[in-house]
Amino acid sequence: MSMAPPAAPQNSQLKRELRQALFRKRAAALALIAPLAIFLLLTFLVPIAMLLKRAVENPEIATTLPHTVAALSNWDRKSSPPDAAYAGLATDLLQAREDSSAGSLARRLNSEISGARSIIMKTARALPLLDADGKPLPPAQIKQALIDIDEQWSQLPYWQVIAKNGAPYSPYYVLAALDLKQDAFGHIEKADPDASVYQKIFGRTFWMGLVATLACLVLGYPLAYWLSTMSERRANLFMILVLIPFWTSILVRVAAWIVLLQSEGLVNKALMATGLTQAPLELLFNRIGVYIAMTHILLPFMILPLYSVMKAIPPTYMRAAVSLGSHPFAAFWRVYVPQTYPGIGAGALLVFILSVGYYIAPALLGGPNEQMVSYYIAYFTNVTINWGMACALGALLFAATLVLYGVYRRFTKNDVAMG
Repeated sequence: MSMAPPAAPQNSQLKRELRQALFRKRAAALALIAPLAIFLLLTFLVPIAMLLKRAVENPEIATTLPHTVAALSNWDRKSSPPDAAYAGLATDLLQAREDSSAGSLARRLNSEISGARSIIMKTARALPLLDADGKPLPPAQIKQALIDIDEQWSQLPYWQVIAKNGAPYSPYYVLAALDLKQDAFGHIEKADPDASVYQKIFGRTFWMGLVATLACLVLGYPLAYWLSTMSERRANLFMILVLIPFWTSILVRVAAWIVLLQSEGLVNKALMATGLTQAPLELLFNRIGVYIAMTHILLPFMILPLYSVMKAIPPTYMRAAVSLGSHPFAAFWRVYVPQTYPGIGAGALLVFILSVGYYIAPALLGGPNEQMVSYYIAYFTNVTINWGMACALGALLFAATLVLYGVYRRFTKNDVAMG
């Protein structure tokens, strides 16, 4: 009687071929998404990482005054600085003048203590410190020589600022963006009232974003509902009109609103012609003009999520509620509207995130009291070249966006669980 050959080798070969086929399939899938992944890494993740890193970087003092920082490392910040700190300052400032880094150091210190820029530049120009024979002064005499150059070197505040900023990373810019600061000993406290403006700016930004979001929701919800009740052909035709703003530059649209909203513009002429107003309304360089332009630009971002959700709701639900005795408005409010909550949440989140980062519309249509966080980010980037402050403001805006997205995800998960 013949014996059947063992099947173990065949099974092993089959498993190996299946693993190879699965590996080739995964490799092909990774190869297809690799360009997009690399693109997102280079254009999204890397810039965000650099933004967050730059927001906490504080390199000017630590890199320009290394000897001074080392001499102040064990200083109690209450008594007079040691003589080694004065000697280190003279050495560091001389090197800073030679490598042209004294300017950035002066700007950084001046941002925290007024008058530091003139002191740094004045001291750097007076170096090196030499005796009557033209030889460098000994460390014991450098302290008095620096005080003779500027008497303020005998005061503690300038040395305290240097000591507390000796690390290459610090929360200085982030705290400043929250109207906070560190005292001489590193404790966090409120900033001076004259310098406390950023909390108000963030509040204004979120409030204007909220108003623009509500305006888009009030205008976009009925329009999306109207589109969802049309036939597919007519809905596509009207959707083209909704999408036209996507095909036009934002700058062009804002410039068009400047023409329309000015005193002799079409809007004021129409209001006066109909008798609604007797004189031109002030619609430019105030918050009204900003709201109008932002709502016009952001309205499609609200309509599209709403329309996609509404189109998927069967109309039989409403008819069933009415046939069971419900009032049409009650049926709409209790049966139809709850099913559109995902679209409302998605559209509101998208519009709000876009609105809080707006720059062009407030800059061109608003006045000083309508400028949002993005304006000050551009100001610190292009005017004062203060990258740390610009990145800190951007990082806080990014963090607020993530928090809002997290809240939205939490509520949508709860809605799904309850459903």
